[in-house]
Amino acid sequence: MGPDARSARAERDETMACLDFDRSPFVIAWELTRACAYACAHCRADAQPKRDPRELDTAEAMHLIDRLARFGTKPILVLTGGDPLMRRDLFELARHATDCGLRVSLTPTATALPTRKRMRAAREAGVRRVAFSVDAASPRAHDLFRGFDGSYARTLTAMDNARAEGLPIQINTTVCAENVGELPRLVGLLEEWKAVQWSLFFLVPVGRGARLAMLSPRSHEAVLEWLCDVSQLVPFDVKATAAPQYRRIVYGRLHGAAGAGYRFADGLHRPPSGKGVNDGRGFMFISHTGEVMPSGFLPVSAGNVYESDPVDLYRHSPLFRQLRDPDALEGKCGRCEFRSVCGGSRARAYAVTGDHLASDPSCPYMPADCARIGT
Repeated sequence: MGPDARSARAERDETMACLDFDRSPFVIAWELTRACAYACAHCRADAQPKRDPRELDTAEAMHLIDRLARFGTKPILVLTGGDPLMRRDLFELARHATDCGLRVSLTPTATALPTRKRMRAAREAGVRRVAFSVDAASPRAHDLFRGFDGSYARTLTAMDNARAEGLPIQINTTVCAENVGELPRLVGLLEEWKAVQWSLFFLVPVGRGARLAMLSPRSHEAVLEWLCDVSQLVPFDVKATAAPQYRRIVYGRLHGAAGAGYRFADGLHRPPSGKGVNDGRGFMFISHTGEVMPSGFLPVSAGNVYESDPVDLYRHSPLFRQLRDPDALEGKCGRCEFRSVCGGSRARAYAVTGDHLASDPSCPYMPADCARIGT
């Protein structure tokens, strides 16, 4: 076996090791800061122009990285915000995380900051992928969503800078009633931009996003079915975030078989659809002040990294253990035959009902058990 084959096999083994979600998250999103120059209509963080003095400082952040590496499964570490480029120690932190074996990605805001020089610094620090947000195909519609004229043009420039430095591009799109009509037009643009993944974030009404309108349950279903069709035709991966019922649709289209996941050249592989990541199940969020949560869209804290070990919180806190137990779910989600595959968006359930175990209000599917007993 040659060195390239051994490397690919090692990557595959590491990915499979990450699939024991009781032991390790597949993805850790770390909100380095809430500072951001934009005022996006959907921002779950309600980002502010200036940095919060309560943010972890460089030494504290380095120590946190050391502790996250103790998961031992090389999870993906998403450095996010706000705008992570607002921290001057960003690349120092990214390098340390890379040296500790974490697989690092970056989600900067498309201001004037993601220059080619900074994208080179990101690559040299070990960042494997950069994700930019595009919420509409037309510049005007995107700029209205972002609250900043010229943000669309700056996004294109930032993508050019990242590609020029050999960094793979991911496109994140928030999906809500205001922009759902833009989605078909974005497909061709993602091909032009040579994106490796389209990650669609179905609106959870938190932060500033609480002022936007979610899709109806039937519209959620229709868009997810359309995405499933699109995913078979495009050269990039399609991922639905905060819409775990997408896995039910994929499962049905494959006649009862789970999707095989997606493998990327940058090593940020996506697990099979039958082993889907969900809030607190394969996913952990760390806020700018060190709060450990199941998701950035589910603002319920299991504890703080200043007081507790994040590995211990993920593995043993009552909140995370509950979210990994499909039998703890309530309402029709708790009786659904797909609860282990899907589980519903715990964040949306909490945002709408105040109960993170309640049924996901975005899903129109009626489980056979519910139909039988008339609930």
